[in-house]
Amino acid sequence: MPRYFFAPLTRLSAVLVLAASLTPLTAAAQDARPPVAVTVVTLKAADVTLTAPLPGRVAASSEAEVRPQVNGIIRERLFAEGRPVAKGDPLYQIDAASYEAQKAAAQAQLAQANAALNSAQREYDRQQELKARNVVSQQNFDNAISARDTAIATVKVAEAQLLATEIDLDRTTIRAPIAGVTGLSDVSQGALVTSGQATALTTIRALDPVHVDVTQAAADMLRWRRAGRGADFAEKRGQIVELKLADGTIYEYQGELSAAEPYVKEDTGTIVLRLSFPNPDGFLLPGMYVQVDMPQGVVENAILVPQQAVTHDRRGEPMALVVTAANIVEQRPLTVLRDHGTDWVVTAGVAAGDRVIVAGLQKTAPGATVTPQEQEAAKASAENN
Repeated sequence: MPRYFFAPLTRLSAVLVLAASLTPLTAAAQDARPPVAVTVVTLKAADVTLTAPLPGRVAASSEAEVRPQVNGIIRERLFAEGRPVAKGDPLYQIDAASYEAQKAAAQAQLAQANAALNSAQREYDRQQELKARNVVSQQNFDNAISARDTAIATVKVAEAQLLATEIDLDRTTIRAPIAGVTGLSDVSQGALVTSGQATALTTIRALDPVHVDVTQAAADMLRWRRAGRGADFAEKRGQIVELKLADGTIYEYQGELSAAEPYVKEDTGTIVLRLSFPNPDGFLLPGMYVQVDMPQGVVENAILVPQQAVTHDRRGEPMALVVTAANIVEQRPLTVLRDHGTDWVVTAGVAAGDRVIVAGLQKTAPGATVTPQEQEAAKASAENN
């Protein structure tokens, strides 16, 4: 064999020997790599109150439209628009001259009736005395009794007439029927008003507390009533609710469920729930759009799993990577009920005390050995560094 064939063969042999010697070293180096560091959260079991956002409107707890009860000309407005008033405060003054005249006439009629009664009473006394001495006929005595009784009735009619005129005269001062905040006045000085007119003079609204009427689908209520996952309908629990304003902020006072309509609206399939909220500062105004986090039920011994710990397989089923006591990664399928803030409410798949991976999911896989670190400890370490 020529000499020039030996040189390539020698070099090829050297490469094969070197590769054979390096292969065991690479595997050993791989086996010697430290476990991957991951961040975990230790799960705990707790009773979780489930809520649902429901839209609603603020309404006054009491509202009264002020209308006149007598006819007349508005002489004066006695309140400041948009300011609080107490029950019984004067709001408008109607010209009372004609009603004062009617009262004077009624007083005169009552005086006349009393005079007639006094005359009839004296005649009755006289006839009674004569009857006792048997010097008067029974007919005259009966006439005296009838005249006296008629005079008594006439006095009562006159008293009732006087009372009616006093009521009308008092109604010339239109007063607040409830305590609250007045709206704008729809009439001005000099306007003619009539008893029971369609247009209200102003509206008074009681704003502390206020009502919030929200609607809930009847189907949702039925679902929670029939739920067999440890969820109880909110009627059996404390119905304390929070209010979210139109700008996304949370109202500082909590409210409570005060009433519920006992029927379902046919056109919308919803039930109206009435909530009551304190409003000492007058911050909530009628007609304001709000959103209420309404309690729907309580899941007992539920597990809250952080949403960043949950992934989905190719079929869309929720999964989580759990670190065992031996620091080995396991994949667990989960039964997720619904979301709760930044967590998932899980009813099966994990238990209290399990450690789920929330950071480092891409660096590990089921069966791998990892070095777990609690999330709180990891945050504290990062802040110190």
